[in-house]
Amino acid sequence: MREMMHTEFRKRFLEGATHQFFAPGRINLIGEHVDYNGGHVFPAAITFGTYMLVRKRDDRMCRFYSINFESQGVIETSIDRLTYREEDGWANYPKAMLHYLMSHGVITEGVDCLYYGNIPNGAGLSSSASIELVSGYAFNELYAFGLSPLELVKLGQRAENEYIGVNSGIMDQFAIGMGMKDHAMLLDCETLECEYAPFKLDGLSIVIMNTNKRRELADSKYNERRNECERALLNLQRELEITALCELDVETFEDHRHLLQDDTLYRRARHAVTENARTLEALEALKGNEIERFGRLMNDSHRSLDKDYEVTGKELNTLVEAAWENHAIGARMTGAGFGGCAISLVKQESVDRFIEKVQSTYLKTIGYEATFYVASIGPGVHEIIEQVKGETG
Repeated sequence: MREMMHTEFRKRFLEGATHQFFAPGRINLIGEHVDYNGGHVFPAAITFGTYMLVRKRDDRMCRFYSINFESQGVIETSIDRLTYREEDGWANYPKAMLHYLMSHGVITEGVDCLYYGNIPNGAGLSSSASIELVSGYAFNELYAFGLSPLELVKLGQRAENEYIGVNSGIMDQFAIGMGMKDHAMLLDCETLECEYAPFKLDGLSIVIMNTNKRRELADSKYNERRNECERALLNLQRELEITALCELDVETFEDHRHLLQDDTLYRRARHAVTENARTLEALEALKGNEIERFGRLMNDSHRSLDKDYEVTGKELNTLVEAAWENHAIGARMTGAGFGGCAISLVKQESVDRFIEKVQSTYLKTIGYEATFYVASIGPGVHEIIEQVKGETG
């Protein structure tokens, strides 16, 4: 793949790349749809991700090409015209990062960029945030802005919220920008305090199960769910001095359920509060090597996302329920939902049989196949220095 990317870069831009970078995708082990409610999440960077080759130009042009979107060709603009354009599609993500980085310094030279990602597009493993962070990290290095990893994470969220127009929380960008090999992260999305937890589950594998149902986040009900949580919060604030739903423990929340007479708002808020509690308990379970307990919390998380938050759907439920029936330690949807992926913890010796059984059930029920990936926990965004030497010119 490395050789193919460099060959393609020369073909598209007539010169060789000077730098190569990688940003992972992410899975969230537990703690879904709480990041924008002030709660704790438990994500990890994975070894699937986005590769980027880049070189500076001697003019003000910016050119972007993705091997994954070959039919779109090279998308061109200049550093003076980095506004959002719908027709630029995926290239709006690197454009957004360059646009916001320009407020931190002067750029006089454009850039040529080539991307290749092995994250299933639209699967809910944060391919968009991966593109944002690999681009931001690359531009930060190339133009010597000197921003910290956390500053780049915040710029990535800003790009998603303000430039793209999706009300995402900060979890995706944080996991990708701050990930650590063989570690998951307990992240407080309100304070951005992060505790790394070793994630070496002896004898178990993480199996990612892709529904292959496209989930377009900006067009989904994600923004609707966030709005419902904001409305629930406003109701609860009539008696409670809180700034986010996840400041509440389960008991206090239930004591004030009379403030949420709308059943939909009650269930949305109940998910946020109980999911936050599950996430904190999940860290305790992992620290105590209580894997069965951790798995039960994953299962409870999925049920809450299905019944209270209503973001699963037939495809995700079919995968997760088939995983439960085939002896997964735990299984749940991951990401925004409405399609995308689920994850399972499975005994290593059972992975092949597990995939075969779940696939059979899914094909029979849905009518087309799911795709399965056995994931590892990898590092966050970084430059690949040793693999690009001798590739210039």
